[in-house]
Amino acid sequence: MSDDSFDVIVVGAGPAGSACAFALAREGRSVLLLERGDSAGAKNLSGGRLYTYALELLEPGMYLRAPLQRRIVREQVMLVEGRRATTLDVADPAWGEGVPRSHSVVRASLDEWFAAEAEGAGAVFAAGMRVDGLLEENGRIVGIRAGEDEMRAGVVVAADGVNSLLGQQAGLFPDVAARAVGVGVKETIELPDAVIDDRFGVTAGEGVARVAIGCTEGVSGGGFLYTNRGSLSLGIVFNPEQAAAHGRPIQEIFQDFKEQPAIAALLEGGTSVEYGAHLVPEIGHHGVPARLHREGMLVIGDAAQFGINTGLVIRGMDLAIVSGLAAARAILQEGAPTGPAYMAQLEELALLPTLRAYAEFHGIFGISRIFKEYPALANQALGFLFQVDGRVPPPMLKELLAIVRKNVSFRQLAADAWKGYRSL
Repeated sequence: MSDDSFDVIVVGAGPAGSACAFALAREGRSVLLLERGDSAGAKNLSGGRLYTYALELLEPGMYLRAPLQRRIVREQVMLVEGRRATTLDVADPAWGEGVPRSHSVVRASLDEWFAAEAEGAGAVFAAGMRVDGLLEENGRIVGIRAGEDEMRAGVVVAADGVNSLLGQQAGLFPDVAARAVGVGVKETIELPDAVIDDRFGVTAGEGVARVAIGCTEGVSGGGFLYTNRGSLSLGIVFNPEQAAAHGRPIQEIFQDFKEQPAIAALLEGGTSVEYGAHLVPEIGHHGVPARLHREGMLVIGDAAQFGINTGLVIRGMDLAIVSGLAAARAILQEGAPTGPAYMAQLEELALLPTLRAYAEFHGIFGISRIFKEYPALANQALGFLFQVDGRVPPPMLKELLAIVRKNVSFRQLAADAWKGYRSL
């Protein structure tokens, strides 16, 4: 392959890379899509959530042929304190109607389908290809090196994940900072669809997305659960610096989360079929590098740190797809400098404005008591309100104030409220 030359080489066949390759190949560009795994999705953990407006931007109706799992019609927020849990459940059938929609997905099947779509549009797809470095001439990136092979292209698109080695080799940014990422531990648990429908109160094809707070022993992070077809995706995400200082192995904390009674009841009778860990972008706008391009190269998707985590809404795949489309549109603009055109497309497609809209939200995660004291406070207060034991109850206001004081001081409560207000 040493003599091969392409208009564009895309490194990484996740949603960002495949979206970019698809959009370019559809317009007749010669595209090489490379994937390090044995197949697209082979090294990704199953489970996640996709907001399908991104597929609609790429091609109207594309979501109809995508291997989506369940339409999310129920949003749940779970506050955990030991064996106790309080869950807020918001259900709206309208969330499952029309477009845009939100669906659970299994990354292995989604990524494999997406790469096949790019290949069907005319891209050359090669799996099992590890890219070892970049080719540079006169200050411009002109291709990639994979083992002894050299492949040249007008533009190289780096879609190689959250710890982008290509972006680092190109001098665009240093190694990813620990504060900018989360360590996710995820497990896939098989269950019959009828059991999932019954336990989560949904009908065929409908799904639930749940986030959990208070399950990380005070470490910044939280849990998540998605219903799929025939399986559940369960996991937790930690701040790696805090997790290391905490001292207890992450897998043990995850096991405690699985054994929490409100979670264990949902998993009962299931079979674990997949388990693993990975890094995810965590701090949104503040984590995006100042430079995402240089002559002959663009950085997209997780490699560009495009992610949003508000604690309630977690977004990554939709932003990855939009960034792949933005890169493709920029490359297709004849006569325009590709880098600035890419940044302009990120603005036009509302990716960067959306990140800026949530820019300060992550400051809420700096309130350490969110991950332990406040879930405990909520559970204790509601436990008191629901308790009936035949005795005369104490004055309600007095008891609720005592529960607050047991967990946080009023000074801490006021300071946290002010910090939360400023973050919003």
